[in-house]
Amino acid sequence: MSSTTHTSTIGAIGAPSRRNTELGLLVFAVLIPIFAYANVGLAIDGTMPTGMIGYGLGLGLLAAVGHLVVRKFAPYADPLLLPLATLLNGLGLVLIWRLDQSERLQQLQKNAFGAFNPAAPNQLMYSAVGIALFVGVLLLLKDHRILQRFTYISMVAAMILLLLPLVPGLGTDVFGAKIWIRIGGFSIQPGEFAKIVIAVFFAGYLMVKRDALALASRRFMGLYLPRGRDLGPILVIWAVSLLILVFENDLGTSLLFFGMFVVMLYVATERTSWIVIGLLMSAVGAVAVASTAGHVQARVDAWLDPFGCYATSGACEQIGQSIMAFGSGGVLGTGLGQGNSDLIGFAANADFIFATVGEELGLAGVMAFLVIYGLIIERGVRTALAARDPFGKLFAAGLSGAFALQIFVVAGGVMGLIPLTGMTMPWLAAGGSSVIANWALIAILIRISDTARRPAPAAPASPDAEMTQVVRP
Repeated sequence: MSSTTHTSTIGAIGAPSRRNTELGLLVFAVLIPIFAYANVGLAIDGTMPTGMIGYGLGLGLLAAVGHLVVRKFAPYADPLLLPLATLLNGLGLVLIWRLDQSERLQQLQKNAFGAFNPAAPNQLMYSAVGIALFVGVLLLLKDHRILQRFTYISMVAAMILLLLPLVPGLGTDVFGAKIWIRIGGFSIQPGEFAKIVIAVFFAGYLMVKRDALALASRRFMGLYLPRGRDLGPILVIWAVSLLILVFENDLGTSLLFFGMFVVMLYVATERTSWIVIGLLMSAVGAVAVASTAGHVQARVDAWLDPFGCYATSGACEQIGQSIMAFGSGGVLGTGLGQGNSDLIGFAANADFIFATVGEELGLAGVMAFLVIYGLIIERGVRTALAARDPFGKLFAAGLSGAFALQIFVVAGGVMGLIPLTGMTMPWLAAGGSSVIANWALIAILIRISDTARRPAPAAPASPDAEMTQVVRP
């Protein structure tokens, strides 16, 4: 066989698809929540829960649909992303159902709204919608590079999504934060979708401007400071983040957007100065807003001394209950269904659902969940490194960075490491917007990884090379 033919054969074979590996991992990703579901039922009333089979079949069907679509339309995608997301979604359903069984929460909801509406069935429905969007992204987005054409359109779309909660009659105030819009009988958090849309703008913009941002700079005290006109974009994003925080009292989204832009700037330019400038601007903005916005000031006070205002502030009471939940969990936890994290109240199955993990699964369970989240982030970064085009690299890095920042601010807020932000833990917390948006995020990462790992088409053999092979003795 000639060397040309041998090279073509290698190019045609390429990397293995690893779809059977994904299928095997999906089986475990479905079985683990089913066993956890049974564990909760046995702990609460000593019997197997009646809805276990239905939830198990529902989760298995969603995982099967996702796998078949990936096998058909993204055969070379990363084999870990879908199983990891499925496992988190399934465990989130179990934790939400466990909190639905709390008589304390049921009575609290009846007193506030007149009736008790369990959150687990709605969460399963939102998961189905998320998988549908996951399928739609993979079917319609044949090549992620198409999104580069919509760089500035995505910026306008993101701004519209962020401003929707401020529209009279459409936006609604929930516990002091104006981050929701109500359409019919459903509430939507536009910021969850805006983080994906604005990542498209950041990736497209930085791909064009990265040379100017990296090379046109001045050296000052060991740092490369950008020119004034190149510093403009980060100043605009900083100002927009502050405006979001001031008008919507949304500390989490502001931190997420600004942090994602700084991370993508660093990836595009490899200049540490951008990280330093970003941190300084974040500190200045946080101090300015914390001293003027009462909602943010209350959260800062709760972070500094949660037990100092425990009896007078709802924010302090929630943080105090969360810290006690983590403390009572110890290393191995009290066991699923045997904790008291429902004392936190309405936020028990939303912002503070991670406290249930800390109490009932202990430090070991908390670390297990953080490792799962960390694996998703690692696979996203690996996808960014493997991407063959600069837009794909920046886009995957931006999505992974945004996901990592969200995990940090939510887990850090619940555990008292940083002030509470009001964001939701991806796939664990009750809420449709977060589940649906994060399934779309996983679909985009799968599309980019499929493009990166897909073998390049074999180049046709040169006629001169074939003639050389024929006449060679």
